[in-house]
Amino acid sequence: MQSRRITMLGTGLIADFYTMTLHGQRNRDFVSVVYSRSQERGDAFAKRWNIANVTTSLEAAINHPDTDVVIVALPNHMHEEAITMAAKAGKAILCTKPLARNAEEAKRILDTVEKAGVFAGYLEDLCYTPKTLKAVKSVESGAVGDVLWVRSRETHPGPHSAWFWDDKQAGGGCIIDLGCHCIEIIRNFVGKGNRPVEVLCWKDTLVHPINAEDNAIALIKFESGAIGQFEVSWTFRGGMDLRDEVAGTHGTIWLNHFLRTGFEMFTAAEGNSYVAEKSESSTGWLFPVGDEVAELGYVDMFTDMFNAMETNTKPMESFYDGYVVNAIMDACFKSVEKHGWAPVELDWRGGTTPRISNTPTMFEGLVVIKQETLPDGRVKMILKDPKTNEFSDRVVAVVNS
Repeated sequence: MQSRRITMLGTGLIADFYTMTLHGQRNRDFVSVVYSRSQERGDAFAKRWNIANVTTSLEAAINHPDTDVVIVALPNHMHEEAITMAAKAGKAILCTKPLARNAEEAKRILDTVEKAGVFAGYLEDLCYTPKTLKAVKSVESGAVGDVLWVRSRETHPGPHSAWFWDDKQAGGGCIIDLGCHCIEIIRNFVGKGNRPVEVLCWKDTLVHPINAEDNAIALIKFESGAIGQFEVSWTFRGGMDLRDEVAGTHGTIWLNHFLRTGFEMFTAAEGNSYVAEKSESSTGWLFPVGDEVAELGYVDMFTDMFNAMETNTKPMESFYDGYVVNAIMDACFKSVEKHGWAPVELDWRGGTTPRISNTPTMFEGLVVIKQETLPDGRVKMILKDPKTNEFSDRVVAVVNS
């Protein structure tokens, strides 16, 4: 297996998480070069992670001869410039979420890497959480039947860096920051080939004195008839809430990734220790996370990316996926403007998905709507006459006395 030498562009929280993952457990893949807009932050990051080369030159970092992979962990408004330079250098590119500030920018990025013929992976970590990977496999195996509805929620007290709060640099507020996670989680459950058709969205700025939204809810209608629902907020108090729900014709899945981890601890000791990402307190009842980089999907994400590089295959999350996410977020903003459903406009490559259909069960020439067991053990059916459309109840099994 080939080891990778990596240029890390950025020294913020996400770059820390990425490097923690890459350098963890005696990993063979290593960050050799780090770029920061601040020499002081760059030096501190390099010391923290034992990185040999530090530079404030984006060009020098990308073109460094000792690296073959560039990770873009920069503010959103810098993605296109960095990716264009990395594609020109012929290096593999991994980019943090969201891919861009809008679909037009994302499409230019996608065209750039495809024209250059370089590997390009979309670092959407929450699609790689162990629970999500297992749940998606269950859905793909038919465990829940046809997926009807997927709900994804990400809320916390707000991002760590100043640029996130500037809608010009970020492209928006909590929809851009958190909605991108939720949308791609939803797409993994309904199927990547299931075209997003239109969006209905509400957003508002309720708490923070900013131009961008700090709360939003949206519905995404897919070609199959399935509905995706996301809820995002920068005003949720009490840490980071990551939850997903999947409802199908034959089953249901509930996932809680962060606030209820099975690890609960109470402390009255004074201090300011780190508990978990976005945790607001280090005293009282706490909900630590045993291994954050694993639970948040970073380990499986980088494994997928580097395996795909070695086998010359497409990773689970590609730049095209990032582009689709941006197109859906664009539709969210358009929906808010028009106060109604807005179409998702994009270059669709996923083919077609048939509408959800179900062959009904029949009983004595009647359609079975529902069957249930009553408290006394009797079995009752709710039936519909296909000729008259009349509904009726019938007990079809009686408990022997």
